[in-house]
This record gives sequence, structure tokens and C-alpha cells, in this order.
Amino acid sequence: MSTTNNINSKRKAILLLADGSRYEGTAIGKIGIAGGEICFNTGMTGYQEIYTDPSYYGQIVVNTTSHIGNYGVEDDEQESDSPKIRGLVVNDFSNDYSRKTADGSLQDYLEKNNIVGISDVDTRLLVRYIRDKGAMNAIICSEDLSDDELKAKVAEIPSMDGLELSSYVSTKEPYFVGDENADIKIAVLDIGVKTSILKHLASRGAYLKVFNAKTTFEEMSKWNPDGYFLSNGPGDPAAMPYAVETAQKIMAEDKPLFGICLGHQVIALACGATTFKMHNGHRGLNHPVKNLISGKSEITSQNHGFAVDLTTLKEAGSMELTHINLNDDTVAGLQVKGKKTFSVQYHPESSPGPHDSRYLFDQFINLIKS
Repeated sequence: MSTTNNINSKRKAILLLADGSRYEGTAIGKIGIAGGEICFNTGMTGYQEIYTDPSYYGQIVVNTTSHIGNYGVEDDEQESDSPKIRGLVVNDFSNDYSRKTADGSLQDYLEKNNIVGISDVDTRLLVRYIRDKGAMNAIICSEDLSDDELKAKVAEIPSMDGLELSSYVSTKEPYFVGDENADIKIAVLDIGVKTSILKHLASRGAYLKVFNAKTTFEEMSKWNPDGYFLSNGPGDPAAMPYAVETAQKIMAEDKPLFGICLGHQVIALACGATTFKMHNGHRGLNHPVKNLISGKSEITSQNHGFAVDLTTLKEAGSMELTHINLNDDTVAGLQVKGKKTFSVQYHPESSPGPHDSRYLFDQFINLIKS
């Protein structure tokens, strides 16, 4: 077992929500101030994967599982080059970690990556409150500021509704993943892609070229890929006309196209549906989804605060509903009629999470080969 120093010598921290709700606790991570939209993840494992998922950019994450930090951090479990969350709220934060393969403590990791957090918060109470009131902006502070000063800072945080964020997390320059001698080439539009998604595609015999979010279809097509992939990512899909236009041009060429999460929403927008901001969103590892084509259900890993509007999907007439969320009947998957295009509103790479949905990568590769 490894032990780090006492967490900030039990320094006090404050969590203040936009509606004035106030929670006191102990500072973790970097001493400072951090603000963003507060949301909660119900997963019991995989905190490092959650923190490094680019889809969380601009958000404060509440972990609902009681103990965080107890197995440390490991370099191989990064979903991007660094944590993308704005802040962290936990119940019991562990100074100690016992995993032999860990590369260090979560406290040192958060400090190194400038993440401000708060522990010793009744997260059950907090999550029940957010669940009822809905996602809202919040701020974590472990510095000496008054509540009035914090309220003023919360008011300055932009709403996630209408916010374009993919360009902040996307790769600046194209890069390659996989075997350059592979038979299949897939162009990836990085609007916030997770590393494990790329690994799953490469492990199935694909050579990937990952492009910046605002790369045009014309530029991507010069590489002459066999298929296209639209990744997950943060922010409001309705604020991304550049990606919607790219998706429309990919479908016009009629090469295979697969979208996950934000990519799924972009495809829906490209086909005439609309999206909406959810009351809370879906974030966790245990969301039940039914595949309407196979009739089978699967337990899925999800992380999204926006969704495709089912009524407008049906009205558009160009899409078929393929998956439905069994908790609230929201759109969980679609395919475009007459096109080699499909998408899902969850994470088949399941990092972290169950493996029920990994067949979707095989479906994409088989579509390219057909």
C-alpha cells in the first residue's frame, strides 16, 4: 500500500450551486477555484477514465460511489492526454491506494493536472438535489472568498445550452493509429474522441487517421478512407454546424459512417432531426438499452447531456430508430435509410463499463468490408 501526504491538511472547501445551494467539505486536488456545469456519474469504478473523457470538458463531476482514489491512477487508463473535467466532488477521498500497478495517487494526479475538488460532501444528498432540480452551473472554491464573490463568479459561467466545446478538446494536427498496412482505412473526425474507441477500431484491423473537429469533408476525403467515424465529445451539438455539414457530405458520398454520442447527435441533425438539453443527462455504467432490430437488451455505458428528439427523428422520415433507452424512452440509436450510416447514444467501447455493446464496432467493420 502507498500513502500520500494528508489531503491539503484538511483545508476547507465550498461548493456553491447557481441556485444558491451551498455545501462545505475538504479541499482535494489543487487549491483554487473551478466552475462549470455540475453533473453526476453513477459508475462504481473507472474514475480516471471518467476524468479524462473529453465529453466532460466544462463540467464538474460528482462521483456517486462512496470511495474515490483507493486504487490510484495508472497511465494506461487515460482516455485523453489529461483530465478534461473542470472540478470534482466526492464523498470519501482516499489518500491511500493499494493497486500494485498504480503509477501514483489520485491526489498527486489532480494536483499535477490543476484539478480543483472537494471531498466529505454528502453526495447522496447532492445527487438527489441535482436529480430533482436539473443540471446547473456551480463553483468549487478552496480559497478565501466570500459567498457573494462566489455567486458573482458562478453567474459568469456560460450555459452549456448553445455552447460549442469540441474545438477546445480536438487534436490540433492529424495523427495516425494502427497498422499502416491494414486493409481498412477509417477517417476519424475528432470532436472529443476517447482513446479506447480508437484502440477498438484499430484492433479490428483498421488504420485510422484522426482529424481536427473543423476539418472539411474535402480534406478528409483526400486520404481516400474506406469509412468515416464521428466521435463522442462535449457541448451542444446544435452549436456545431461545421460538423453537421461534414456529416451531410459523408452521407452524400455514401461511404460507411458510424457515430457515437455527440457524433450520433450530429448525424441526426444532418438528417433533419433536432436535439435538446436533458434535465440531467445520462452518465453511468448501467443504462439499459433495447436493440429494436435484434430484440435484445444491453447494459450500456453513457455520458451525455443532450439527446435527439424522437418526434423530429420520426418526422424527418430519413432515419429509423434502432435502439431505445429503457429508462426514459429516449433515442439510443438510429440508422439512415438507404445509407451506410448508423449511430448510438452510448459508449460501446465501455471504458469504463460493461462489454454488451462492443458488437457495434464489428458491425461497422463488416459494413466497410461488404
